[in-house]
Amino acid sequence: MSGTDAAVASAQADAAAICAQITAVFSAPSPHPPARPVLVSELATAAARGGRVFVHGVGREGLMMRGLCMRLAHLGLPAHPVGDVTAPPAGDGDLLVASAGPGAFSTVDAICAVARGAGARVLLLTARPEGDFPRRQADVVAHLPAQTMADEEEVAEATATERSPSRAKLPMGSLYEGAMFVLFEMVVLELARVLGQSPAQMRARHTNLE
Repeated sequence: MSGTDAAVASAQADAAAICAQITAVFSAPSPHPPARPVLVSELATAAARGGRVFVHGVGREGLMMRGLCMRLAHLGLPAHPVGDVTAPPAGDGDLLVASAGPGAFSTVDAICAVARGAGARVLLLTARPEGDFPRRQADVVAHLPAQTMADEEEVAEATATERSPSRAKLPMGSLYEGAMFVLFEMVVLELARVLGQSPAQMRARHTNLE
C-alpha cells in the first residue's frame, strides 16, 4: 500500500469511527424524551406565537448554537445569538435555547436567569439533565447523552486510580459538540416540514453580503 493509500485508509477509518460515535449518541438509552422532538416542539410553538428565539452557549458549544441560529433565520424565525449587538431584549413569548453540556456554566446560568426574569421561556440542552442548574433555570430540558468535558475529567480520575473505563476517540467535549451539529441539522429538517418552508424559501433568506 502506498503512502497516499495508507493516508486515505486512515482518514476513512477515523471518519467512520467518529461518525459511529455520534450516531450512537442518538440511540443511547435515556429516561428523558429525545432532544429532537423537544426542540422542534418548542421552536414551532415559539414561531406560532410570534416570539423571538435567542441562542446561547460557550466555547465550541456556542459555535454550534450560532450555526443553529443561522438556520432558524433561514426558516424565517426572528433568531438572535445572545451578545450580538443587534439582539433585542427578551420578553414574554420569547424562547431562549441554551446549551450547557456538562450540566452547568456560570455564565449560561446567569443568562438563563435573566431570560426567565424577563418572562422568556428557557430550553436547556445538556448531557447532564439531573443537576441543580437544569431544575432551577430551565422550563424544559433536552437531553443529549454524549461525552462532555466533565466526563473527560471523570475518565482521567478513573484512569489515575487504575480503573479502565472506555474512552471516546474524540477528546474533551468534541462528541457532545459534534452531536449538537447533527441534532440541529435534524431539527432544521423537521422544523422546515412543520413550518412549511422549502429549500428555495430558506435559500432566499441567505445573506448576499459575502
